Amino acid sequence: MRYGFVGLGELGGALAACLIRAGFAVRVHDRDPGRGAAAVAAGGAWAASPAQAAEGADAVVTCLPSPLASEAVLEAMALGPGQAWVEMSTLGRADVLRLAALARARGARMLEAPVTGGVHLALRGEVTVLAGGEADLLERHRPALEAMGRRVIHMGPLGSAAVAKVITNMLAFVHLLSCGEALMLARRSGLDLARAWEAIAASSGTSFVHETEGRLILNGSYDVGFSMDLAIKDLGFALDLGREGGVPLDLAERAMAAFREGRAAYGGAAPSTMVVRLLEDALGTDLRAEGFPARLA
Repeated sequence: MRYGFVGLGELGGALAACLIRAGFAVRVHDRDPGRGAAAVAAGGAWAASPAQAAEGADAVVTCLPSPLASEAVLEAMALGPGQAWVEMSTLGRADVLRLAALARARGARMLEAPVTGGVHLALRGEVTVLAGGEADLLERHRPALEAMGRRVIHMGPLGSAAVAKVITNMLAFVHLLSCGEALMLARRSGLDLARAWEAIAASSGTSFVHETEGRLILNGSYDVGFSMDLAIKDLGFALDLGREGGVPLDLAERAMAAFREGRAAYGGAAPSTMVVRLLEDALGTDLRAEGFPARLA
């Protein structure tokens, strides 16, 4: 099976590396050629354009930052009959359905496959893949998806994986804010932060975010490989779903306000975990502790 892969950012680069390590023939492209060096060194081939990445491929995988980028790359790839598009970007349900129709008009089929777990798990091929689309197409590309993730969950038809992914990200952002408040409460109450982190991690109040991103906060690097801009984009998708379904999302609304404040303070490219720094700066109290990593491994 031959694959093109377009989009070699933090997440896309990690996923492409897994695909190459598993022995698939992969031709990679990114608008920043420097991002392709690691993939080429690992055995991938460089494509000078999305169209070249798609040429002769059974499917093209994309991992991109926005619906506009996904649409632009879809147009540039010029997929044709018999080819598939495996879209691993985080998109809204409406975007997935609209883009699938554009691909279908060219004779190509779309499989959505956003992932959850973070860049550190993607580097190890241990993310969870949330798949949406026709079962036969999923089975055809399951070996490639399993090379990139330890678990593949078929959520249902196109659009269903987008909903699941947006929900998981919404929860993660709310958990991140809660994690920051909990650590600050521990700090201002005189607890040792390393021991407080350990106690929370062992408790019924723990979360994946506390156990991963909480460590980066305590280190002070905040280096999660995911930006404020991306958090705001994904929360926007969640709030759109809430409006469509008539579901009040009070916590997500508060999270959106916090991330917008974080972007105004630190910039859209700043790590999303820096939203916790708003509380640190407001109180003049840092959340540092010894023994925590600058990056998740």
